Amino acid sequence: MCGIIASASWQRPVDEAALARGLSALRHRGPDGSGAWLSPTLSAGLGHARLSLVDLEGGAQPLASEDGAIAAAVNGELYDDARLRAGLEARGHRFRTRSDSELVVHLYEEEGAALVSRLRGEFAFVLWDERRQELLAVRDRFGVKPLCYALHDGRLLVASEAKALFAAGAPAAWDLDALYHAASLQFPPPGRTLFAGVRQVPPGGRLLADWRGVRLERYWDLDFPSEAADGPGGAGAASELSRRLEEAVRLRLRADVPVACCLSGGIDSSAVFALACRHAPRPPDCFTVSFAEAAYDELGLAAETARRAGATLHALRVTDGDLASALPDAVYHAEGLAVNAHLAAKFLLSRSVRDAGFKIVLTGEGGDEALAGYPHFQRDWLLEQGLGLEALERAHALSAGIMLPAGPGRTLEAARRRLGFVPSYLEAKASLGGRLHAVLEPELLARFEERDALDELLEATDVAGQLAGRSRVHQSQYLWAKSGLAHYILRTLGDGTEMAHGVEGRLPFLDQEVFAFARGLRPEALMRGGLEKLPLREAMRGLLPDAVVDRPKHPFYAPPVSGRLEELLQDVLRSGPSPLFDRAAVLAVLERRRGDARERLASDPVLMTVLTACLLERRFGL
Repeated sequence: MCGIIASASWQRPVDEAALARGLSALRHRGPDGSGAWLSPTLSAGLGHARLSLVDLEGGAQPLASEDGAIAAAVNGELYDDARLRAGLEARGHRFRTRSDSELVVHLYEEEGAALVSRLRGEFAFVLWDERRQELLAVRDRFGVKPLCYALHDGRLLVASEAKALFAAGAPAAWDLDALYHAASLQFPPPGRTLFAGVRQVPPGGRLLADWRGVRLERYWDLDFPSEAADGPGGAGAASELSRRLEEAVRLRLRADVPVACCLSGGIDSSAVFALACRHAPRPPDCFTVSFAEAAYDELGLAAETARRAGATLHALRVTDGDLASALPDAVYHAEGLAVNAHLAAKFLLSRSVRDAGFKIVLTGEGGDEALAGYPHFQRDWLLEQGLGLEALERAHALSAGIMLPAGPGRTLEAARRRLGFVPSYLEAKASLGGRLHAVLEPELLARFEERDALDELLEATDVAGQLAGRSRVHQSQYLWAKSGLAHYILRTLGDGTEMAHGVEGRLPFLDQEVFAFARGLRPEALMRGGLEKLPLREAMRGLLPDAVVDRPKHPFYAPPVSGRLEELLQDVLRSGPSPLFDRAAVLAVLERRRGDARERLASDPVLMTVLTACLLERRFGL
């Protein structure tokens, strides 16, 4: 993984100094070297900050074609490179490196922008075609790798992170419309960021730009089967899922540097680790976070899994003081809001991975998306079957206010009107939104109070093409993938915390072959009796401790705001009036939670959203 930036203008020569400043802002993503390329006509420039993982000596970027007419800067990994390389060499292409990234240039020479349909992996890249005077920017199917862009002063700027756009000259300011949307449903609108003028290349999307302007195209989308379709189940589902997941893990172990694993007490990361043990030269080192508060600590199960495999476990004990110290930097790198201090915990965990000498870590992210593991998916299924919710809500009390509703929220009529039901995750986000609206600065709230963020989200969704005729669980999976997965799980908690330290996260569950199979599993094959991801659990029986296999979903959350974190929030509130939040209302939330365990849980995402927004404002001068 690396950091990439591009600048293109069809009116004036590229600003080399601005490109260099933008590239410098990405050095944390690529501490092993950097390079830049300028087109012969100076219409475009590409920059690349390198994290060397494959072909350590010869894989420097940007990469150019033999005649210099095409150049690319690539971030991420392409896992089908051996087959693609052989086919290209048979057609006369000559490769100068062993890097999988070089495939992009040669495939483009053969297929143009359609090349992306041939790629299997986690990637984002920018490519300049000198003959066509066209820039192409592409992001992988799920958005594992970030890619954002801005138009400024007659230039198109594209980069891995918004901070690089700002360093290259784009102004940094709040997008108050997107912020209000995030205060209503936790995430910015699809394709947007919290920064004015900064957009995202959507997951499964490509941007094409020339002298006529910028256009976005979708080259891939999630496509769940209709309710009438038969899906696999039973032992056959477990066997096929295991086969595909093991292949995805094997591919992601490919590197010229050691690979480690993130390990919790959950089935997803444990499954990835167990399958990695089959193909790595020795059991990979494992990294886990430990909290003093027992309800949030998973060290015991992680230690048992590692011990059983004979692996070294690096356990990072994290205190509220550690979280408070790390949070400002974590927010800066994540470029987003957080609903829990798990953002700082993941930031610290990634730092410990790098401090131990590792640049690559396999993670279990994507398992809940592929196999409907979140409690809000279970809630949708129970409601669709007319079953009770009491047992689910007791089992997932820690998720109240984040993954499950914790009180009334804003109007949900848009979902009922368009979908015929309200997805539980949207109900949970609307519940959080209602609490957040109560602490917004009154003028900001009045400015947007007629807006319906949920209606805008669904307006941007192909309801007829991608949701109609699907089960409620599949509809919820689709909507979550477009919002929570892309914005929060992958960008904020994933790439943002990992690449802050030059660590590449690899996600076997989001391999396209794994997901292509998982999407066809019907909800009744995935969940039963309070357990979810049943085919995965069946496949892992005997490979993992029974305590892990039989354990229901447990969220990766840090304990609610207290101690040093509360002091940090108080300091931020005292530092001056905020244009975003009503200080008195936030202090009232702090006061109400004292001595009330239920309110302590429900108010935590509100307080963390306020704190991370204020820190983001401070770090970027918004």
